[in-house]
Amino acid sequence: MSTTPRIPNALSIAGIDPSGGAGIYADLKAFSALGAYGCGVVAALTAQNTQAVTGVHTPPLDFLRLQIDTLFADVRIDATKIGMLASAEVVATVADRLIHFDAQNIVLDPVMVAKSGDHLLAKSAVSMLKEALIPRALLITPNLPEAGVLLNERPPETLREMYRAAERLRALMPTRDGHWVLLKGGHLPGSEVVDLLFDGDRMVELAGPRIDTKNTHGTGCTLSAAIAALLPQRAGDVLPVESAVRSARDYLQGALRNADQLQVGSGHGPVHHFHASWR
Repeated sequence: MSTTPRIPNALSIAGIDPSGGAGIYADLKAFSALGAYGCGVVAALTAQNTQAVTGVHTPPLDFLRLQIDTLFADVRIDATKIGMLASAEVVATVADRLIHFDAQNIVLDPVMVAKSGDHLLAKSAVSMLKEALIPRALLITPNLPEAGVLLNERPPETLREMYRAAERLRALMPTRDGHWVLLKGGHLPGSEVVDLLFDGDRMVELAGPRIDTKNTHGTGCTLSAAIAALLPQRAGDVLPVESAVRSARDYLQGALRNADQLQVGSGHGPVHHFHASWR
């Protein structure tokens, strides 16, 4: 007798981007497009469009804690994607509650700078991120500038330097198996984008064509959310993390290829999260 696969519940703990291209709104779109039910905890509010971030507001820590506690008390959470956290105090609060509830399949996107160039993470929060959250994550997904900040050095400028950076980033995580780094190489020049997936033992090069579009707002949010949505669905695979990452990258490629169908703002517009279902 066949049984219906259980639909996973995925949580985004991140910021709100009113333009819908990044943050929780983008995460919920990616969750939905990939077969997961999306939940969201608001860790920051931004005044933002496709051109600039003009303001950031963080909710009181007690209310942030209450959001997480109330949700986990009732809803089974199968994967958690973490995005913009803004301050050290917010990072510490989120880490404390996720540890309390023994949250599984944590995907950490260390959001630091918006596509517009505006800073979204206080410098004082970087140490707390490394101390409290990175060791708890199943997977971290920094881009090259974020890797430079986390390692306190200039960003990698070649694929060879990316290899060394991926190894050093993995050293920020527990030495035991089951913790991964996805170092995204989109900031390097060239017609091909190469990401590195590393678990402390295997270094996997993931290559794909660079898509010619200015609509790249929220690509990091979308990729990490896609991975979180897919991880519970790939639990039975031989290499579940690698399988989820590969499929998430394929999904993002499609969202970028179809991004110019959208007309949202005059700056860096969003990717097309529902490219496979909107006709």
